Amino acid sequence: MSNPVLSINGLKRTFHQGLETLHVLKSIDLDLFPGEIIALVGPSGSGKSTLLQTAGLLEKSDGGEITIDGKKCSHLNDMVRTQIRREVIGFVYQFHHLLPEFNAEENIILPQLIAGKTYKDAQVRARDLLKEVGILERASHRPARLSGGEQQRVAIVRALANRPKILLADEPTGNLDELTSDSVFEKLIQLVRKENLAALIATHNKDLAARMDRIFILHEGHLIETKK
Repeated sequence: MSNPVLSINGLKRTFHQGLETLHVLKSIDLDLFPGEIIALVGPSGSGKSTLLQTAGLLEKSDGGEITIDGKKCSHLNDMVRTQIRREVIGFVYQFHHLLPEFNAEENIILPQLIAGKTYKDAQVRARDLLKEVGILERASHRPARLSGGEQQRVAIVRALANRPKILLADEPTGNLDELTSDSVFEKLIQLVRKENLAALIATHNKDLAARMDRIFILHEGHLIETKK
């Protein structure tokens, strides 16, 4: 078996509200392997978003170690953490967060330009990805002229534009109706498999969770693997 591309060991995250201390993550352990899709489930407020943001180096932990692509990250400075996020991790959120003044193609090109690609190469990659999710004909449309499902497809492929090794997705279809959600999720799964990504996806949808490789429940700060 290959080595995990994301390894979480003894991860702790604590918040303080006045005199109260909230232990949101209590010694979390998780290994995520290339090509594997893990579902992260749990009620609202259970800490799913906190786990994703800490694993993705957007927040700092209060204990434990996060290893990404073989590199221990807990004590890295902000500049190196930013570089790892840019090169190794793709993020998808419940709301698309597309830049409204740019069209679909340009929203996918921009992160590639930031990463140092030429405009021509970035455009080819953007169009290939839009074709993969079935909306190449909408490439010149700005977000306001796209449906909710189309906007989220653009957000997904934008996250994959720089060929990350890890995809972290927080309720990526949670803002869509059931039919659109199923269609968008199917495209997401197909792309993750094709690109051999390691994906950790938070969802409330039990049917979507059942289509992933493993399911973990976040309960009272602990991560518990459950049978499908």
